[in-house]
Amino acid sequence: MSGQLDGKVAIVTGGASGIGEGTVELFVEHGAQVVIADVSADAGKALAARLGDAAHFVRTDVTESDQVEAAVAAAVERFGRLDVMYNNAASGGDTSSLLDLSPEGLDSTLRLVVASVVYGHRFAAKQFIAQGTPGSIITTASGASFAGGWSAAAYTIGKHAVVGVVRQAAYELGQYGIRSNAVAPGMTMTPIMVKYFGLPDELAPEFIDYVADALKDQQPLGRVGRPRDIAQAALFLASDSSAFMTGTVIPVDGGMVAVTQSTLIPSLAAAAGSFADEHGITRA
Repeated sequence: MSGQLDGKVAIVTGGASGIGEGTVELFVEHGAQVVIADVSADAGKALAARLGDAAHFVRTDVTESDQVEAAVAAAVERFGRLDVMYNNAASGGDTSSLLDLSPEGLDSTLRLVVASVVYGHRFAAKQFIAQGTPGSIITTASGASFAGGWSAAAYTIGKHAVVGVVRQAAYELGQYGIRSNAVAPGMTMTPIMVKYFGLPDELAPEFIDYVADALKDQQPLGRVGRPRDIAQAALFLASDSSAFMTGTVIPVDGGMVAVTQSTLIPSLAAAAGSFADEHGITRA
């Protein structure tokens, strides 16, 4: 059976682990040739070796524009063209509050979360135009792209800005047949979570399972996300099935941004009950 990406060449930044790794695997399963662009050389090389000739690793620091440009050049040199650019690499960045966020902390976070996405758009689009072909650019946004309180200040600011990049790209690049869309993961279990909470890397599998179980009831669908869930959405946006979509941001979060998952309603009901009891009111 043919795959959805047969004959296509893709770059996945941050492709050596987590959502990126899951996407690289799925893209290859569906017929793509994929460049894994990541700073983690050992993990990236191991993944490329496991996937065989369809995958190629290029060490890439996405905060450096010349390295993103080099990753695009490497994809063309290795596989002859480029069809899909997935700007996925990011991290939580500076965890300070707005009151404590330093200029250095803000700058470093925005370079990784936002500037990398700009670079990915710029160099992928130039290659698509040079080829004379349409192309798909995908970006990992976040639940933090829609509302405050999902993450620290700098990351939330950055992920809101990512949506702006996607929408501006849709406006500027549509004339070339280039599409720009984003996926917005919610609570997704990846190994990077242990780093965010200062835990040892070797505890990642155990911690992920523990958190997944603890938080499952906070999700409308009754479970947390896994990298494969996000990868499936990226596959759709990379494929011709989404050929008339651009400028969209798709939540892939089990319904979290669509539904208020908090104790507000139960707490309100409890307060109303207490008020009625205090006043001797029998409610219907």
